[in-house]
Amino acid sequence: MPNIKSAKKRVKVIATKTARNKAIKTNLKTNIKKAEIACANGAEDREAAIRLAIKKVDQAAAKGILHKNTAARRKAALAKKLNAANV
Repeated sequence: MPNIKSAKKRVKVIATKTARNKAIKTNLKTNIKKAEIACANGAEDREAAIRLAIKKVDQAAAKGILHKNTAARRKAALAKKLNAANV
């Protein structure tokens, strides 16, 4: 444990940020999984599910949780699955 006041504060701040990042990542994974399942099952709302998942990927990239190239790769994969489901 840190003894210096500023180091104690950093520990608290990092714990807060870690919790926030984990919540965003978990929500992102859930939305991506729902979108993939919707495409696989040919659900009526698959386009909306993909759109929501892409939005969440963009938000995670904007907050620095995902690298921009990782975000682009995930969005491309989702778009590919949507196009394959529409054919």
